[in-house]
Amino acid sequence: MALGNDMDQDFLNYTLAYNPPMDPLVAERNLKEIKQILDELGVVFILGSGSCLGATRDKAFIPWDDDVDLVSVIGINGLTEESADIAASAFRKKGYFVGQMDGVHSKVLMTLKDRVRISLECLRISDDHVYAYPGIKFPAIFFTQPKEIDFLGERFLVPNPPEEYLALKYGPQWMVPRKAGEYEKDVVEKIPAVDVVGSPCRLRVLDIEGKPVPDAEVVLVAGGRSRTDQNGYAEIIVPGSDWYALMIKYPGHEQVLYMEQLEPDKSYVYRSDAASNAAKNAQSDIGTLGGILLAE
Repeated sequence: MALGNDMDQDFLNYTLAYNPPMDPLVAERNLKEIKQILDELGVVFILGSGSCLGATRDKAFIPWDDDVDLVSVIGINGLTEESADIAASAFRKKGYFVGQMDGVHSKVLMTLKDRVRISLECLRISDDHVYAYPGIKFPAIFFTQPKEIDFLGERFLVPNPPEEYLALKYGPQWMVPRKAGEYEKDVVEKIPAVDVVGSPCRLRVLDIEGKPVPDAEVVLVAGGRSRTDQNGYAEIIVPGSDWYALMIKYPGHEQVLYMEQLEPDKSYVYRSDAASNAAKNAQSDIGTLGGILLAE
């Protein structure tokens, strides 16, 4: 059900596809409101990804950031699978649209209010590590023993030490500002490919004229690599229904899809013309996008 004020699944999909910059004043208001909700529930959260980067490096939101990134750890500091659902209900009572995804390594709540997206990624610990989107392996202690900082006139937590977290996430040059469409490629390219256990889904790659692209390379970030056949189809092994990042490469074309929802045994279509149009609409120099794949 649409809630008005661009708070529904369609607008959530739009933000994932086009990554429009958020209004920093609205983002600050919403973040402080969500902080109050989580504080009342006893759920400890941490500023992650671009929000941690902005708070640490710039002492402000990054001007071109498209969302606020929050992280919590299931089983630590008051967060359980059930309390994450309670938090989602509490957000809705405050007028937020909430999309939920229960993935392999985390449970994600994506909230929308007044055209600003705030994501709470609830991570699961495995062998003293967590796998934070888009598949980066971090020592769990970064998140279980966070550091308190001043941000927006209040006290917030960040991974500890934030400098090491940001170097693992964005590389050693994390202090150098990189706009949307630039940093994502750096992030995904340094994540090693690994063989994953799961089930296949299929992805068909079409060129700008809508024709199948043979021998295109399809990279599942933190997963495996495959190539398309003569009809443009590649098989991707995924461990389960979740959000994934992918890279599509063929001569004259390279695209990072930073946030795609994939399910085993499903078929998807990637159209480079749709990706190019989305890149133009988002004014992205590199064309790093999400939400581009269509079910076949």
